[in-house]
Amino acid sequence: MVDRLIRLNPRLDPRDYAAAYASDGMVQVQDFLHPDSAGWLVEALEKDTPWGLSLWTPQKGQLLPPDELAAAGRDALNTLVRAALQQARSGFSFIYLAYGIIPALLAGREPGHATHALVEFMNTPEFLAFGKAVTGETKLVKIDAQATWFRPGDFLTLHDDTGPQDERRAAYTLGLSRDWRSDWGGQLLFHGANGDIVRGFKPGFNVWTLFRTPQWHSVAPVAAYAGGKRLSITGWLRDDPPNGSSEPRA
Repeated sequence: MVDRLIRLNPRLDPRDYAAAYASDGMVQVQDFLHPDSAGWLVEALEKDTPWGLSLWTPQKGQLLPPDELAAAGRDALNTLVRAALQQARSGFSFIYLAYGIIPALLAGREPGHATHALVEFMNTPEFLAFGKAVTGETKLVKIDAQATWFRPGDFLTLHDDTGPQDERRAAYTLGLSRDWRSDWGGQLLFHGANGDIVRGFKPGFNVWTLFRTPQWHSVAPVAAYAGGKRLSITGWLRDDPPNGSSEPRA
């Protein structure tokens, strides 16, 4: 049985990552959480999470919770999926499963869920100090989060994570995908001005990828033959007031 606590790997020192972040605008922290913490998160995502469908609908993103998915019917869902795919041909769009951690935590749903403990941990003064030390963003006040599961065919097209109030100082993904092969897709891709891929990271396990915003990036579609689950926690490190609200997309 895994330890029901969220803890950082005690060997981590933010100074080991700050220089790479300053020069490249991104850095990966391997073995980010204590192994028991990472194990608890994966167990919760695989067994105890009421996944909804997150997709782009005309002019906005939408998260359909499980009860709405059950009530919508196959024809209605197919219509929404086709619209999201059509939009992806020429602009921003996405389809993946998601769990809105912040709304669930505030509403008292799924009490004791591992992702709730993660969000609470990430918003402690100690962890915010870690984030400030790596990014150099001294005015960070909070970190938000959503859980994502990209199934075969799911994707997230090109975007730069600019917030409505320019409040997103950095974006992150906490990868929780075990034994992922690079040809299974699902890579986090960074795009140059000419459209070339300048850097990419395959899904990993217990790896924290942190990158400066705004920065053009996408998530490649997961291959039809992928043999694992592309699971992650994603969100932004922000400097807007603590009572602000903005749901993560990537």
